[in-house]
Amino acid sequence: MPGLKRILTVTILALWLPHPGNAQQQCTNGFDLDRQSGQCLDIDECRTIPEACRGDMMCVNQNGGYLCIPRTNPVYRGPYSNPYSTSYSGPYPAAAPPVPASNYPTISRPLVCRFGYQMDEGNQCVDVDECATDSHQCNPTQICINTEGGYTCSCTDGYWLLEGQCLDIDECRYGYCQQLCANVPGSYSCTCNPGFTLNDDGRSCQDVNECETENPCVQTCVNTYGSFICRCDPGYELEEDGTHCSDMDECSFSEFLCQHECVNQPGSYFCSCPLGYVLLDDNRSCQDINECEHRNHTCTSLQTCYNLQGGFKCIDPISCEEPYLLIGENRCMCPAEHTSCRDQPFTILYRDMDVVSGRSVPADIFQMQATTRYPGAYYIFQIKSGNEGREFYMRQTGPISATLVMTRPIKGPRDIQLDLEMITVNTVINFRGSSVIRLRIYVSQYPF
Repeated sequence: MPGLKRILTVTILALWLPHPGNAQQQCTNGFDLDRQSGQCLDIDECRTIPEACRGDMMCVNQNGGYLCIPRTNPVYRGPYSNPYSTSYSGPYPAAAPPVPASNYPTISRPLVCRFGYQMDEGNQCVDVDECATDSHQCNPTQICINTEGGYTCSCTDGYWLLEGQCLDIDECRYGYCQQLCANVPGSYSCTCNPGFTLNDDGRSCQDVNECETENPCVQTCVNTYGSFICRCDPGYELEEDGTHCSDMDECSFSEFLCQHECVNQPGSYFCSCPLGYVLLDDNRSCQDINECEHRNHTCTSLQTCYNLQGGFKCIDPISCEEPYLLIGENRCMCPAEHTSCRDQPFTILYRDMDVVSGRSVPADIFQMQATTRYPGAYYIFQIKSGNEGREFYMRQTGPISATLVMTRPIKGPRDIQLDLEMITVNTVINFRGSSVIRLRIYVSQYPF
């Protein structure tokens, strides 16, 4: 086959030579003496030598020797003829009686070069470069490689020999590349997916740390295998482009985040409280500041400071209207002997209280009861004035007691004054009288 080196072995042709000193005939190597005819006959080494040629070589017998040639050698046509050598083809001399040495016949033997060699001008056998002389039989898809005494037909890298043709090897089918492979005639090209770079071996891929080489994130970059992710600091959220961060408006998430007001700021938020309140340690709740207790008010020495949720009230001293007389710090009495007092409440008691704005309803906010119970008497409780909006009603809870109930939520700031009347009726002595609690209600501005 093309590509196999031709190995040719040639032995020197044998001639008959008389041996000096005796008359017995002798033959050179490759010949044997025929005693009947007295001639030197060729020895067929291909038959007499076991395995004269090995492997894929064929033995061809020659005069005085033999050849080992490839079985598929197209050059040999037989009988063997070497264009670079001559062989003795004359008749071999018959046996002759001994003669003096000076009369021995002289036979010249031409030099013979093995196949794949030729004689140079100095009568030396030199290698024939079949590739240079274009005497090879490689087809156009192959390359000729000269060897000592022959040549080899081979394929370039990236091709393989199939039925005498060099066909491209699809390296991509054999997983030459770690990630992406593109086959080209006689070769291949490896590339990597985005986020990877090709190593120096041209085949394997290595992760690119984009956080070090590019730093594509505005805030925090986290490298991943073949990619990266951007993260934002607390209080920020990642935008749709995956790299930028925008402030997170925590205040828009819930109205219950702060008790009063939520103030957004870049990356965070804080809760604030209105004037008259202080922020607690939970950073969301507001607590009233008692200005009266801390003496942080503007009331005069004659006024009384009354603390409210988120503020305070300066209450003037009680001033009783005629014909009432002041009989205590917060009580006025109408004397019985005074004729104008017959149709008036016997006493007016002043009370103050505060409620937060928007308090849930219904709510019991004040209790009223008789301090003395007389035999045969019963009591009636009612709102005498100040309930024009019907935001309150009196619910009697016992024979001598009642509770003021707030029925509608009230928005502040607002001041309300209710006269809560307790009527005493005694049928035994035919008596009817009343007492009033003048309740001043201060509704704060905020619901806390």
